[in-house]
Amino acid sequence: MKLIVDNMSCQHCVKTITNAIKNIDSNAQVTVDLAKKEVTINGGTISQEEAIKAIDEAGYQFVSIGY
Repeated sequence: MKLIVDNMSCQHCVKTITNAIKNIDSNAQVTVDLAKKEVTINGGTISQEEAIKAIDEAGYQFVSIGY
């Protein structure tokens, strides 16, 4: 799944979002593209709703689903 997330600007943001997702599903593969403001999650069993909630709770703003 691809999620568009606002407020990401540095490697600290990448680490925070990656850890937030992996705390829910350690098998998820997380890739963060700061330029595109995309968080891509592959593998694992995390649902879209769980991922959005984790990103929000980490202090970042979910914008939309990416394609």
